[in-house]
Amino acid sequence: MHKKRWSRVLSLHHDSGAGWFIILNLLISKCTNAYQYMSLIIITQGKDVSSWVKALKEKRPDLALSVYPDVPDAAAVEGAIVWNHPLGVFKEFPNLKWISSMGAGVDHVLKDPELPEAAVITRITDENLTNDMATFTLALVLNHLRGLSFYKVLEHQQTWKRKRYQRIEETTVGVMGTGVLGAAVARLLKQTGFNVNGWARTPKDLDGVKVYVGEKELSDFLSRTDVLVCLLPLTKETRNILNKRTLEQLPQEAFVINVARGEHLVEEDLIEMLDKGHLSGASLDVFRQEPLPQDHIFWKHPKINITPHIASVTDPNTAVNQVLDNYDRLQNMEQLLNVVSLTKGY
Repeated sequence: MHKKRWSRVLSLHHDSGAGWFIILNLLISKCTNAYQYMSLIIITQGKDVSSWVKALKEKRPDLALSVYPDVPDAAAVEGAIVWNHPLGVFKEFPNLKWISSMGAGVDHVLKDPELPEAAVITRITDENLTNDMATFTLALVLNHLRGLSFYKVLEHQQTWKRKRYQRIEETTVGVMGTGVLGAAVARLLKQTGFNVNGWARTPKDLDGVKVYVGEKELSDFLSRTDVLVCLLPLTKETRNILNKRTLEQLPQEAFVINVARGEHLVEEDLIEMLDKGHLSGASLDVFRQEPLPQDHIFWKHPKINITPHIASVTDPNTAVNQVLDNYDRLQNMEQLLNVVSLTKGY
């Protein structure tokens, strides 16, 4: 085999040391012709996947596709498309080489303690999903700035009262996480006229956006932020990052938006900061437990706006193009797109 092709395969999973397992599996399959009939399976819990099945079949009518738990031949399954899968399910598929998340996030995959060593994990970076996140976040920022939720309460009270007016150009939005989604949000906010800063683990170049880097620059970033938007990937380093220590470093009456993962936020710390008046409010689209329990304090808190994890939703009609591209790349022993680093967690 050509030297470059070997190096491409090794790079599929370079940080886990599983490249040789992948090579061996692919060569065995190729030699036995089983590789020509690579089977995919969709694995989810509580999610209607009919739109995914339809989109995949329309693009590739001859695709060998099954939906868990209806599996005609577990040994034939080499690729899995997953969202919130049952933990430990992958051990049912001895020849699994590739796991594709249905969305941009992969924390739901990585939390499985029994991930196959030889499997490559990929995620979706979809234009529709990215645009949806950017416009939804802009809507939340404008809703806060223009006081729409505030005035809705007064409307029901038949009260004519105005809050302090704040202009877009007077407002600094800080975006935590400047990956594909965070960068898109930052660009749209900047185009709208906001002052925008970013915070990331590693240096990033975003036109017109100052990006603060690492723990050493986090305090500086927070102190300059009127509206904080969390779009970080969920990793062991970012879990609980929105806690009392970080929230206290925001300016008085700052506003918090979380459209990343519920586990980023320490809920009791947010409540404390709201109740003592340090924060003016919060818009939350994600929660530690979903659906949010009916007796949760967030539901009735006057300073919290709730949406049911709908900031952006993967569009199967466009996302399946990436899935099928990676399907073909795997068969041709080429590097896959949007491979997840197990070391970084995204």
